[in-house]
Order: sequence, then structure tokens, then C-alpha cells
Amino acid sequence: MNGMPAPVTSDTLLERIIASLEEDKAEDIVSIPLRGKSTMADFMVICSGRSSRQVASIADHLTDRLKQQSGVLSKVEGKEQGDWVLIDAGDVVVHVFRPEVRDFYQLERLWMPPAPGAPAEA
Repeated sequence: MNGMPAPVTSDTLLERIIASLEEDKAEDIVSIPLRGKSTMADFMVICSGRSSRQVASIADHLTDRLKQQSGVLSKVEGKEQGDWVLIDAGDVVVHVFRPEVRDFYQLERLWMPPAPGAPAEA
């Protein structure tokens, strides 16, 4: 063995990401399956942190854990501002927002179909 962890499936990666987010008290964690909808990733995860500091901390801890547990080197954008951090972990893309920024962009609405019986938007 060369000391590198075995490659992980996108489902295992998703489980590890969710566990990390929960450990760091991320709020309103949503996982969106993208298989068959997009070639960019198998899953998108969206969550919130209560402050810019917590958003940056969640992102730091997540990238460190993915590197340690899975050998995944993530690309990170937006950490300096702490309003919206994008973490590209390959098969899973993670967005960590401050709540106001998440409300403004409403990424979930772009990827998730409306609930059955929900009124159509004008």
C-alpha cells in the first residue's frame, strides 16, 4: 500500500461531508442529487453558518477533514469574505452561506423541483 486512502465513492464522500457539517453546527443542511442532471458533480450540498466567522470555520474544518479522511484536496472560493464559500470536493460541491446571502441567491430553487401541490411562481 502506498499510504494513500482508497478512492471513495460520491455517496461515501457525501456522508463524510454531512457528518462534518453537522459536527460544526451548520444549519439547514440540504443535499441535492445531481446525477443525471449535471456533469459538474453527483451531489450539491447547501448549508448555512450563523456568521462570517462560522462560515469560514465550517469550510476550513470540512476541507481539512476531507483531506485527512479521504485524501480529497478541495478547491475553495470565497472564504476570505465569509458570506458564501464554495467547496469543490470533486463529486460533491458544497455551498456554505450566511443566512441572508443564502436567502438572496436561493440556490435550492434552481436545482430542486417545486413540491407537489405548491403554487406556481409568477
